[in-house]
Amino acid sequence: MTDNLREIVLGVLAAGITTALGWFARTYLWRRSLRRKQRFFGLPHHSECMLVVNRDPATSEWAVARNDVFALLELSALVKDCGARPDVVPHDAAQQGFGERTEFCMGGPVSNQRMAAHLQSLLPGVSINTDAERGPDQAAFTVGGERHLMERGTREHVLLARLTAGQNADTRPVFLFCGQRSITNQAAARYLARHHTRLMRKYGTRGDFCVLLRVVNSQAYGPDVVELVADVTRAATSSPTTPS
Repeated sequence: MTDNLREIVLGVLAAGITTALGWFARTYLWRRSLRRKQRFFGLPHHSECMLVVNRDPATSEWAVARNDVFALLELSALVKDCGARPDVVPHDAAQQGFGERTEFCMGGPVSNQRMAAHLQSLLPGVSINTDAERGPDQAAFTVGGERHLMERGTREHVLLARLTAGQNADTRPVFLFCGQRSITNQAAARYLARHHTRLMRKYGTRGDFCVLLRVVNSQAYGPDVVELVADVTRAATSSPTTPS
């Protein structure tokens, strides 16, 4: 074998080894990232989760608002990426506890009775104005004594939370998307899809959190322009103090 042929063979072998090592490294990193994502969402391979959908309060019939349908699509893509299966359940038919299956629950306490129950048991520090009449206080959030008003189409708010009911490692989380309007529910679902890696870095794959988001100028930008107002985990998960 001549020196030139030997160099060619060695070059081909080196390139093959380098390519194989790169492929194994990328596969390892992808699998590690997927496992972290699955732990964060509580969605191991072939598991099931529950998408609890609210009723559109603008209609007298049982219907789902257009933006809530889009939010379901955002969440379904996340579930599929984890190798799990979603089960869409109306809010008044989801009569089971939490912790056995991951749950994604969207809508305010008026249109979603399961959300109302979650707010009472998991986020006792959150108060939402449920008056039907329009006014400056309609759908206002109060968290830790601070009020957040809704300016329809201009400044609207939504709570995005990941919560667990116990310390058991097998307990599956509940994700809440509680917005002042349906478009804010979609904005929170999209925020979670885009920023779950950042949330994992900050809170860990099993950490609870509740953040308040502001949707800016939805009448022009839809659900795309979202600002993080504050981490309200401590205030939202603590029972309000009553004056003595």
